[in-house]
Amino acid sequence: MPAWLSVDLLIQASYFLTAALFIIGLKRMSSPLSARSGILWAGAGMLVATLITFLYPGMSNYELIVPAMFVGAGIAWWSGKRVAMTDMPQMIALYNGMGGGAAAAIAAVELYRGEAQGYAIPTLAVAGGIIGAISFSGSAIAFGKLQGLINSSFRFSGQQFLNLLLLLVAVVIGGMIASHYDPSPMMVTALFVVALVLGLSMTLPIGGADMPVVISLYNALTGLAVAFEGFVLNNAAMIIAGTVVGSAGTLLTQLMARAMNRSLGNVLFSGFGDTGAAATGEVSGALKPIEASDVGVMMAFAQKVIIVPGYGMAVAQAQHKIWELCQLLIDRGVNVKFAIHPVAGRMPGHMNVLLAEAGVPYDLIADLDEINAEFENADVALIIGANDVVNPVARTDKSSPIYGMPILNADKAKNVIVIKRGKGAGFSGIENALFYLDNTRMLYGDAQKAAAELIQAVKAV
Repeated sequence: MPAWLSVDLLIQASYFLTAALFIIGLKRMSSPLSARSGILWAGAGMLVATLITFLYPGMSNYELIVPAMFVGAGIAWWSGKRVAMTDMPQMIALYNGMGGGAAAAIAAVELYRGEAQGYAIPTLAVAGGIIGAISFSGSAIAFGKLQGLINSSFRFSGQQFLNLLLLLVAVVIGGMIASHYDPSPMMVTALFVVALVLGLSMTLPIGGADMPVVISLYNALTGLAVAFEGFVLNNAAMIIAGTVVGSAGTLLTQLMARAMNRSLGNVLFSGFGDTGAAATGEVSGALKPIEASDVGVMMAFAQKVIIVPGYGMAVAQAQHKIWELCQLLIDRGVNVKFAIHPVAGRMPGHMNVLLAEAGVPYDLIADLDEINAEFENADVALIIGANDVVNPVARTDKSSPIYGMPILNADKAKNVIVIKRGKGAGFSGIENALFYLDNTRMLYGDAQKAAAELIQAVKAV
């Protein structure tokens, strides 16, 4: 058997192994119980694909590739260790963007070289380049919004027309390049400039409350771009990895949009979730404060308590104290559960990640469909920094932007305690009618400090 043939078989076999490891990893990531090992399985697949690529015929520039790999891995390791859990959404957005940017860079190199014959490969390079560039610049804006670097949404009259015009220009330029009508470097540069501007223009108007869906969408786009560039390079590992990420991201995006009872188009173009403009409505009643000592007594003698975590818990890093409180209640015979809404926090699964970090057993964590019927039998529903996902106007007020959105039925509990730093509206700017109900009391303050006070109050009973 010729040496080159044996190397080719080894490469293809390794890519097949990579595909299997990716699929196993993704499958295991679907459950909190096995998610950690799923990441390791997928990481092992990426390691196999990376190492075997060094044997690819025609590989060169090792003196650039190897140092770049070590630098990138070092930055990722350092940032992954240092990033706070509250900053995890923006890190995910940033890494999504890096993947899209890498795909766009591959497309740019191939198009600038201009060596591809026929129409299929240039077309795939153009498509992957456009999608990757949009994902890169759009994810950068998402990062800026989540990090607080961009504090308001930027929109103007005719913005949707501008987005459509930019898309048409990108398609026309891409068509000219792919058809070899004008594949000049100037046209390639124009293609990527337009695509990058389109990513900015698409994402700037989207408010922070919609960021979980946006992050998921750009994750899907990054996967699609990588898959296209895999075909361009004839790299099976890229095709498989991109297809898996793209399909999983697309499914997650659909699930997130459905959890908000909104179409993807509404998320991208409606402007809801703007952090700069309040969408408050008329809410009757008054906010009624309560002391931590009274809440501690109430919870200590309760039979069932349901905890609803939100972004406020993440900001205060209160998950450990909340779990300590729950352990005290469980020791007293109280039935404690956590209720998670699909879009709670700033990224898909944000609350699950925080609770897992605190060591909360997975059998105490329930999603919306599993837990909603139990609120009516709960003595206390403890809301920690959540807003829209427990706002009852979603059921009743047709004029509200969140009307029809499935919510956690926290208002149906006998007593509702809301831990909140202040009296302002949530991240979306919509006033929460739950806070004004007769069975709701407000425990003002930082969530970690409030949880510590509750722990002392329960111990004192």
